[in-house]
Amino acid sequence: QVQLVESGGGLVQAGGSLRLSCAASGGTFRLYAMGWFRQDPGKEREFVAAIRASGGTTYYADSVKGRFTISRDNAKNTAYLEMNSLKPEDTANYYCAAKVILSTKFTTRDGYQYWGRGTQVTVSS
Repeated sequence: QVQLVESGGGLVQAGGSLRLSCAASGGTFRLYAMGWFRQDPGKEREFVAAIRASGGTTYYADSVKGRFTISRDNAKNTAYLEMNSLKPEDTANYYCAAKVILSTKFTTRDGYQYWGRGTQVTVSS
C-alpha cells in the first residue's frame, strides 16, 4: 500500500510562487510515475503535470505549461510541483498521485492507483 502526503499549499498573491511536495511511503517510489491533479469544488479533477519513474519525461496541461515544473527526488521518495506566475484560476485543491500499474495513461485520473488527500492552493488577485 502506497501512502502519499502533500504539503506546501497556501495563500499567495497573483504572480507569486509556491512549491508543493508529495512524500511517498509504503512502496518502491522509484518505480512509480507520479502525477499532480487539481480540483475546485463542483468541478472535475483535472490533470496538471506528470513525471515518469526515471524522471526523464514530463507531461503538462496546456494551462500550466511554462509556469509549473514537476520533478522528483527518488532518494527522498518525494515528488515536487514548482508553481510560478500563479494566477487566480490556479486556485484549487492539489492532489498528488502514484501510477503503479504500467500503462500509457499519464494524463488521466484512471491511470493512477494511489492518491493523497490534497493541499489547498489559493491565489488572490
